[in-house]
Amino acid sequence: MTRNVNNRRARVARRLTGVLLASVAIVASAQVATAQSARSPRAGAQTATVGAPLINRVVFQGNKKLKSEQLGPEMQTQARTPFSQSVVDGDIERIREIYRRGGRSLAKVDARVVSLSNDRVDVVFTIDEGDKTGVKEINFVGNNAFSSSRLRNLMTTTEMNFLSFLKNTDVYDPDRISTDLELIRRYYLKNGYADFRVVSADAVFDEAREGYIVTIAVDEGQQYRVSGVTVDSTVPEVQAAELQRLARLSSGDVYNAEAVEKTLTNMTTELGRRGYPFMVVRPRGTRDPASHTIAIDYVVEEGPRVYIERINVRGNTRSRDYVIRREFDIGEGDAYNQVLIDRAVRRLNNLGYFKNVRITNEPGSTPDRVVVNVDVEDQSTGQFSVSGGYSTSDGFIGEVAVSESNFLGRGQYVRLAGTWGQRTQGVEFSFTEPYFLDQRMAFGVDLFSKYTDNTNYSRYENRVTGGQLRLGLPITEEVTLTLRYSLYQSELKIPNTYSKPYNDCSIPLPGLTPLIPGTGVAQYPECTWNGEASIAVKEAVGTTWTSLVGATLSYNTLDNIRDPRSGFYAEIKPEVAGLGGDSRFIRATAEARYYHELFDDVVGMIKVQGGHIRAFGGNDLRIVDNFFLGPSLVRGFAPSGMGPRDMTGDYRANALGGTTYFGGTLEVQFPIFGLPREFGLRGAVFADAGTLFGYEGQRYFDLNGNGSINCAGFAGYNPNAEPECLNVEDSKKIRSSVGVSLLWQSPLGPLRFDYAFVLSKATGDQTQAFRFSGGTSF
Repeated sequence: MTRNVNNRRARVARRLTGVLLASVAIVASAQVATAQSARSPRAGAQTATVGAPLINRVVFQGNKKLKSEQLGPEMQTQARTPFSQSVVDGDIERIREIYRRGGRSLAKVDARVVSLSNDRVDVVFTIDEGDKTGVKEINFVGNNAFSSSRLRNLMTTTEMNFLSFLKNTDVYDPDRISTDLELIRRYYLKNGYADFRVVSADAVFDEAREGYIVTIAVDEGQQYRVSGVTVDSTVPEVQAAELQRLARLSSGDVYNAEAVEKTLTNMTTELGRRGYPFMVVRPRGTRDPASHTIAIDYVVEEGPRVYIERINVRGNTRSRDYVIRREFDIGEGDAYNQVLIDRAVRRLNNLGYFKNVRITNEPGSTPDRVVVNVDVEDQSTGQFSVSGGYSTSDGFIGEVAVSESNFLGRGQYVRLAGTWGQRTQGVEFSFTEPYFLDQRMAFGVDLFSKYTDNTNYSRYENRVTGGQLRLGLPITEEVTLTLRYSLYQSELKIPNTYSKPYNDCSIPLPGLTPLIPGTGVAQYPECTWNGEASIAVKEAVGTTWTSLVGATLSYNTLDNIRDPRSGFYAEIKPEVAGLGGDSRFIRATAEARYYHELFDDVVGMIKVQGGHIRAFGGNDLRIVDNFFLGPSLVRGFAPSGMGPRDMTGDYRANALGGTTYFGGTLEVQFPIFGLPREFGLRGAVFADAGTLFGYEGQRYFDLNGNGSINCAGFAGYNPNAEPECLNVEDSKKIRSSVGVSLLWQSPLGPLRFDYAFVLSKATGDQTQAFRFSGGTSF
């Protein structure tokens, strides 16, 4: 009995001992696993299999478009961590997603494990990148007011074509599509469609076509016009009538959301200037669906008294903090105003220094304080370009340029360029400080030296060397005043070589210019056949210093500077030369251009221009100070091909220049039917008219120094003497032409081809039907 009890007690003791030992083992194993997990750089990212081998290295094979250094940091599979098949499978999908984002949805990825000694393995990802898969087609549904081609032109996403190897905008990117939808929405709101909305945007990958089909469904609604604009002020100190003049829209105008935004900004800025920083302007629109009108009421009211406690600038690795902060019209301690914050976002985006700009708010230390966070991402702003081109005036020309728009992260613009061509060479340096003296003023310095061979159109060569100081003063967002001071030297020469014997009447060329027998005097009638320069040009030979003060007052409402479709641009440029130097004149030029979209993607343009120059102080105008015009005024005429000229000898290349010009242009630009936008080809028809007249320079020259002027010369009265007076042809007749153009925004730069038919011209004018100009950067 006792023995049985003892045996039973022994068995229980052994069982308890076994359970205790097992518990200790489990706890010990858990501690070891925890320690290993803590040592792993990807703790929690993967679950290691008990006894899993360690990864020796991770290798990528077959990747050419994306380097291993780019893929490695994105992987969960890392060296010196336990191998996990589930983590490897996840990385395979991750690589595929990275390639999909890069426009290669057909990329294939496999992984294999290579066993090594000491319980280690290599993980090898084999990648077949496949061909580029982009957007094959963009379709719109529900659009009636604007064609699908017009809406596609608004998007930064483009369709694939044979130029796809030169671009990446045809890669399907959901973020880019979202941005494009916002551009489309803003375009509709700008054109009066206040009820516009995007119903859906679907992207389907078509395996047969190896690309995406994007379908965007829209609901346009009706176009609205403005029935009335009022300002309602709830604050007695603020008079509504004083703000009414700042409204950008008036009764009868097509509703424009951008104009409403600008009105809010202008009113808010004006209230702040008058000492009401907490005033808030809110737009209120009352729609009338029956009449398709909107009554706009701007409500001015007292806003919450919230101050900016702090502005945090984050993410800028290159740009200085002050470059970002100066784009804000408000600072730390000022009243918080959302309209001015929105303006700062637009300004920062327009700088071109950043890939992304995002401004968010968070509560401050007290309820009436707010912290503004500005998150930016710097991007490359430097450019090295090698450019080349051809024009009918300058021949072949090349340029090498280095520029930086955010120099040393200070927001300064620097450019150095050298130019070499058949008939022009030069070098120039430019520097611009956009915030001079911590004010919104742009101060700049330009240094230049340019040689021009004008012998094809006027028998002289000219080199201009000098510099310019400029100061830009923004008056409003549309109006800018730029003050300038220029000092430059003009060195004019007449070539007299066997290939260019343009001064052999004065300086005979041995063996080329016949001499009067028994003398060393040239037989002047014979020396003119090869293109003698006018005596007016001969009189201007030498070096001239010009000290000039000028200004440019410009007004700009264009929707796009490079490719305008709507808006107005005008400038006037008065200049005075005479603060030192050799030249004494007053000059003024003006130009105005108006763009309007006549039909869908058909743009009309009207341009007028004019100028006048007059000497003062009893001086005659030098020939180099006059206006020399041709195709820039009326296409169909050669450079320096119109206006006053000396009809003596070879008058075709003896332009004298004029003192007054004016002209106008009508042009209609249109897409070429059947060609996609990516080709960059557009056509145009134009009509030009204008005139250049008023030679006021010296007409009589005492070449022999004997006090008498011989105007007969080659007329037969004195065949051995060069005439000492000009035979000036100076007509005020209107020159005109019509023609067609081909405009190409090519991958290698903008090109333009003009072919003009001259309708009217004056005696001595030189025509040139075809004109080509263009350039490239690569």
